[in-house]
Amino acid sequence: MSLYRDQAVVLRTWKLGEADRIVSLHTHDNGKVRAVAKGIRRTKSKFGSRLEPLSHVSVQLYRGRGALDTITQVETISRFGSLRDHPERFARAEALLEAVEGVAQDRGPDRALHVMLVKALATLELHTSEEGESGLVVAAFFLKLLAHEGLQPQLDACCRCGSPEALVAFDLDEGGVLCRQCRRGRPIPEGALELMRRILSGGLGGVLAEGSTPVAAELLALSTALLEHHLERRLRSIAVLGQT
Repeated sequence: MSLYRDQAVVLRTWKLGEADRIVSLHTHDNGKVRAVAKGIRRTKSKFGSRLEPLSHVSVQLYRGRGALDTITQVETISRFGSLRDHPERFARAEALLEAVEGVAQDRGPDRALHVMLVKALATLELHTSEEGESGLVVAAFFLKLLAHEGLQPQLDACCRCGSPEALVAFDLDEGGVLCRQCRRGRPIPEGALELMRRILSGGLGGVLAEGSTPVAAELLALSTALLEHHLERRLRSIAVLGQT
């Protein structure tokens, strides 16, 4: 049993009793942590606004014998305020949080994933004005998250016959592209394959600098399908995004 400090992004919260909340955090040094914020739902709580989903915080926690830690101090690093101003922007940001919530292991330290999430939220905040660009940020995060999990899609040759030519479809079960002769699954829009390759090779900055692309929506749909296939469930935030 001990006190410890860490930096964290609030992934989600849910009610506990009449005044408390359980908070799911992705921390820099301790992985995904679930903790109780006592009295947070009272109007006089000093933690309330600091522990909303999407907040990047410095937090002190008490680790006891149970599965839930207890939050004792919180300081805001960033609220990513502009992402909260519009339902669509917030839904895109929530998609990143939900993806991390789905793949992160409880108390499994993963500093690279934490840094990737914080950087993605900051990048998304810079590109909120253009729907296509913000969609590319989400798609890129999903693709990089899959690569981080050891599930980078095969994009250079047909998964079935090995041909590097005429790659026209993507099969979720195969985990990569298929050529014209082997094709099944989802058609790949023209230009989407090259974008995926650039993103996974570290070229997202260049892609975003070029502005919106006609295939942004299709790339988001494909990357979402890939992640949902891995998670074996739908992403709630993406469904909400489709309604905004």
